[in-house]
Amino acid sequence: MQNGDQHYSMEDETYTDIDGKAISLECQSHSGFCREFTVSSAKVSIGRVMAYTCAVWLSAYIIFFVTENTAVLSSAIIVTLVGMMVHIHFVKVDHETLLIIGSLGVQVSSSYASGRESTDFIEMGKIKDIVINEAIHMQTVIYYLCILLKDPSDPEAVSSVVPLFQSSKPRLNCLVKVYKSCQEILAKC
Repeated sequence: MQNGDQHYSMEDETYTDIDGKAISLECQSHSGFCREFTVSSAKVSIGRVMAYTCAVWLSAYIIFFVTENTAVLSSAIIVTLVGMMVHIHFVKVDHETLLIIGSLGVQVSSSYASGRESTDFIEMGKIKDIVINEAIHMQTVIYYLCILLKDPSDPEAVSSVVPLFQSSKPRLNCLVKVYKSCQEILAKC
């Protein structure tokens, strides 16, 4: 940690995602104009992976027992391994990070279980605001933090919306903490 950095974790409150699973919010204040928020979800569960693997292989063994076709067992092994690799490399996000730098912009990063990272940067000049939006999914209202991008032809209009924390899907109490902190920085710009 560098001089002036304040590192704190929001542990006075417990946070969950929209499915009720525990997540953590970690905040770093690098300066008055720079803050970093990291939302982390649970790691890959070995027990869950083993249960899925056993279910697929048991099903394959039953089919093999009936058909006596060895290709079924080979296919089950290949499908399981490929499925796990795809899930770990493209689906399972360990943590998502939002770095807001007052006069520069916003960087959004996702770190996957395989170690792969994806990062996007949005210049401050393109950002109209950061807001908490709501969506209705089935019979549930879901809140999400998003960046409103300015329309280049009309600076007062919104051209598009960039949702944040799409994988961790934190509940409103967590989003409000991040939102208020982002608004403090945007107000200084």
